Amino acid sequence: MTVEKCGIWVLGYGSLIYKPPPHYTHRIPAVIYGFMRRFWQSSVDHRGTPDSPGRVVTLIPHDEIMKTPRFLQDYVKYENHGNPITNLQPNDLHTIGVVYYIPADRADEVREYLDVREQNGYTLHEVEVHLDLTESDSSDQELMAAIHQLPEHETTGKKVLTTNVYIGTVNNEAFVGPETIEQTASVIATNVGPSGTNFDYLRMLCESMASMKTCEETDKYLEHLFKEVNRIRDTL
Repeated sequence: MTVEKCGIWVLGYGSLIYKPPPHYTHRIPAVIYGFMRRFWQSSVDHRGTPDSPGRVVTLIPHDEIMKTPRFLQDYVKYENHGNPITNLQPNDLHTIGVVYYIPADRADEVREYLDVREQNGYTLHEVEVHLDLTESDSSDQELMAAIHQLPEHETTGKKVLTTNVYIGTVNNEAFVGPETIEQTASVIATNVGPSGTNFDYLRMLCESMASMKTCEETDKYLEHLFKEVNRIRDTL
């Protein structure tokens, strides 16, 4: 097994965290730098309908944040606790996710599956992730031999991997951001689509994130959003 040349790696930062792709053989927590996660992508095929679109996550890159004041204001409000920031760097943006390894003999099948699953505005990209290996990962000699080949980041000290990821870019037709948390929460609290309730999407993502004890990072935006959705649901 070699990490880059045999099979594919796929990054999950939303529903793929709790509903992984088929046929994966390894799942490793990871930190993505240079992006912030937001529920700013509408969903008409999974967690909503064309008449009542739901909300699902996408990744907003550093360059878009810097040139769009409302994106930057949202980052300051949640990730930076409201404190002003004058020079936001890519490494200031941290998003927790997981990467899955798909063996070569299943790679085409999984790509086709994901191309269908990640419709409604998502496109395929490559990003660099910093691996956060678990104790069980460390006991897999074949995996560790492959990971050992990867470069180590000089600042984080973590092994760095380039992986496939589906992102709803800010110029795709299903992008609805920036929304306030109150606006997004009002949609998530009540919407339902073919894959289930919008609330369950958020709940399962938050629960999965909480179970990833190896990652030191937390997602303050998700915490605030989950709290606001539950507040709204309590009034229904």
